Amino acid sequence: MSFLCVRERGKILKEDMSVSMEFGVGSVLEGKVTGITKFGAFVSLPEGKSGLVHISEIAYTYVSDVKDYLHEGQEVKVKVINIDENGRINLSIKKAQEPPPRPAGGQRRSGGRSAGFTGQRRPAEPQTFEDKLKQFMQTSDSKLSELKMNDRRSSRRGGRK
Repeated sequence: MSFLCVRERGKILKEDMSVSMEFGVGSVLEGKVTGITKFGAFVSLPEGKSGLVHISEIAYTYVSDVKDYLHEGQEVKVKVINIDENGRINLSIKKAQEPPPRPAGGQRRSGGRSAGFTGQRRPAEPQTFEDKLKQFMQTSDSKLSELKMNDRRSSRRGGRK
């Protein structure tokens, strides 16, 4: 059995390397759900270890209630995503699986900015400095004339100055 000695705050700590190597970050393991909370699920792992699957790491979709996805005693495949300095093991169920396929055609979820937009297309970006300057001048003139037009309209309607 090999040990790793670490000095922390003046104390020398021994860590069993055979256990820490078994549960390295990135390892995919089989476990069993032993407890469910509002924020996730505890999973027992081989060699008497256990870890937490946070609610955000359960599925690729929004999870409002862990019990909708997991139950105690369920066998799950998990990936070790972090082991903190206190030895707590953070797990992910969704990262142990293949991500779901994305919708075809580059469609966005409803509410996306480009959904149903039928406005004017932006002109191609100018290539040279002269082209950029010309475009800037045209845009500037257009905005100035629009501001003047709005100013005249508001003065006719009794708007404030």
